[in-house]
Amino acid sequence: MMEKADSSQKLYSRMRLWEFPNEYVIEPTDGSSAASLSINRHDASLNLIDELPDCSSVRAPKIQTIFGLVGLLKLLAGSYLIVITERECVGSYLGHPIFKILSLEVFPCDHSLKNSNAQQKKMESEFSALLNIAERTSGLFFSYDTNLTLSLQKLHDLGDESKLLPLWRQAEPRFLWNNYMLEVLIDNKLDPFLLPVIQGTFQHFQAAIGKNVIDVTLIARRCTRRNGTRMWRRGVDPDGYVANFVETEQIMQLNGFTASFVQVRGSIPLLWEQIVDLTYKPKFELVKPEEAPKVVERHFLDLRKKYGAVLAVNLVNKHGGEGRLCEKFASAVQHVISDDVRYLHFDFHRICGHVHFERLSILYEQIADFLDRNGYFLLNEKAEKMKEQLGVVRTNCIDCLDRTNVTQSMIGRKMLESQLRRLGVFGAEETISSHPNFDEKFKILWANHGDDISIQYSGTPALKGDFVRCGQRTVNGILKDGWNSLVRYYLNNFRDGSKQDAIDLLQGHYIVSVSREMSPPSQKGGLEAVASFPLALFFVLMGFFFATMSLRQVRNDFRHLFFSILWASLSVALAAFVRANGRVFCNRPRLYKPRS
Repeated sequence: MMEKADSSQKLYSRMRLWEFPNEYVIEPTDGSSAASLSINRHDASLNLIDELPDCSSVRAPKIQTIFGLVGLLKLLAGSYLIVITERECVGSYLGHPIFKILSLEVFPCDHSLKNSNAQQKKMESEFSALLNIAERTSGLFFSYDTNLTLSLQKLHDLGDESKLLPLWRQAEPRFLWNNYMLEVLIDNKLDPFLLPVIQGTFQHFQAAIGKNVIDVTLIARRCTRRNGTRMWRRGVDPDGYVANFVETEQIMQLNGFTASFVQVRGSIPLLWEQIVDLTYKPKFELVKPEEAPKVVERHFLDLRKKYGAVLAVNLVNKHGGEGRLCEKFASAVQHVISDDVRYLHFDFHRICGHVHFERLSILYEQIADFLDRNGYFLLNEKAEKMKEQLGVVRTNCIDCLDRTNVTQSMIGRKMLESQLRRLGVFGAEETISSHPNFDEKFKILWANHGDDISIQYSGTPALKGDFVRCGQRTVNGILKDGWNSLVRYYLNNFRDGSKQDAIDLLQGHYIVSVSREMSPPSQKGGLEAVASFPLALFFVLMGFFFATMSLRQVRNDFRHLFFSILWASLSVALAAFVRANGRVFCNRPRLYKPRS
């Protein structure tokens, strides 16, 4: 098991933040007698101090309790301190409490902005406004005592020396959500303040089967390499990192034994995009198709290094727009198929439709041999390794949300049943469904897991969640899917562009430059400068309103027929214009400069 870090490296779990006129001071208040951290509000320089500055009798400093430093983010003329102001304990992992971040707050260190010109002040204001979006980031978790970025198997395999390192140095960088924001603190060797944060989900339940009490935990770790929103982050980048890549680990603890099973999801590893244009389902566009074999090879090489053998399960449709992606993926992956890499296409919608998800048993029969051969990780009562996981199932649909979550929950169920048989809790034919209380909690666990991952990527809970939660499709679930689909449409077209900019700032994918040639993120020209979907919609509706009013007057004056046709024609023409120029009317990301 993972040991606690050395006490000298223990993270501060409760602090007091003092707002002085020229500096912020962060004072540990969790029983330690350590130095406080001073952050200059002019240039964000950092210093450890033994005593608090003198307080002015005229203007007393504001004081509030915080629970961790997420990091520092430098923009054009100032830096911004991001801290945790509210947290909630959501369970334990290896005996250590796990916390969910309920509230973040940004504190500006931008006094130097006074000396900036008007253009720089305008740009700084627009960049800093994106941090208001960042404060609402969902699904952030942390621990003061153990490393959440590593699976149980990788934690166990850490050397004794590595286990004594500060948590941020043990962390897997691709799952460290605040990796970029910690850089300044790392450079200043402020280990007790360096709190690793992951984005994903942490779900847990405890239930009894007979005399056995079983703990089941589900952890999701979202990769930061190609992080973003549903329509603005698709496919793979040239280095082989895919959008919406999430590692899911299911952990079971029973009578001192601990078992872990890891599976992953991620976008189809091709260079493709789906740019919003006001249509319900924008067309799929392949970019540089000639490079497909190369990026697919890089992606699967990375998976093999990290997980061993790989079984890629592709759930997309065989026909239509999805079919073209499916065909290209199948063709490109042929170059990497080997004893360690398998590819399987399973047309989820054709085989399962919208209600017959029990037909996933057909898929399980095709992958059971891979699961049996590559297994799961198992520790005995003495924390000795009895078994290790040698490979991973990589599942994808188009969004890697709804179909993927239903499929992963089925695989997770089968593996948990296998583990319980291994430990003698289940008989040869016994299943989780045989125990209604346990079965219900397991379904809720995976349904909540899917909802959390979906909210982070698409803005809404997962579709088809009623099957995962209830074991069957329901009328209420189908109605909720319809509503969530409409909400996704709205968010994808009119909100996610700005959210993508905020993500790119936080993750360091966009580095703010002081270059004179740099233009503000909202600078627009031509039609884009005046395009407004709400305004266009207003004019379209008003046109139809006047057309209707004129039509009602036709019997009194035949000339109203002309005006009715005129208003209707103008409305149709404007609607067609908006449709033809849909991309201009959408909320698009503005930050395109890659991190070098």
